Amino acid sequence: MIAKTTKPPYYAVIFTSERTKNNNGYSKTAIRMEELAKKEAGFLGMEAARSELGITVSYWNSLEAIQHWKENVAHSEAREKGRSDWYKAFKVRICKVEKEYGFEK
Repeated sequence: MIAKTTKPPYYAVIFTSERTKNNNGYSKTAIRMEELAKKEAGFLGMEAARSELGITVSYWNSLEAIQHWKENVAHSEAREKGRSDWYKAFKVRICKVEKEYGFEK
């Protein structure tokens, strides 16, 4: 589902990852992280897709909201588990969205 964001400007955090074969607890943690992010002040929405390469984009109203989410204890624990078990590699990119447009039937 395409996230319903506010009028720009806002911020996008693009998390791109390559997974290991270890799935132990990954799906449950991913669901939990989405639930927690939705409760964070400044969270605007999320989109995700996974095949060989996973991409999750979360949208935030400020850089401060992004930093607060990064410092969330449960998110920090999940990030460490990702480094040790679930990911071969990942990259985080933070972008300011200045313009958007789209199409919907």
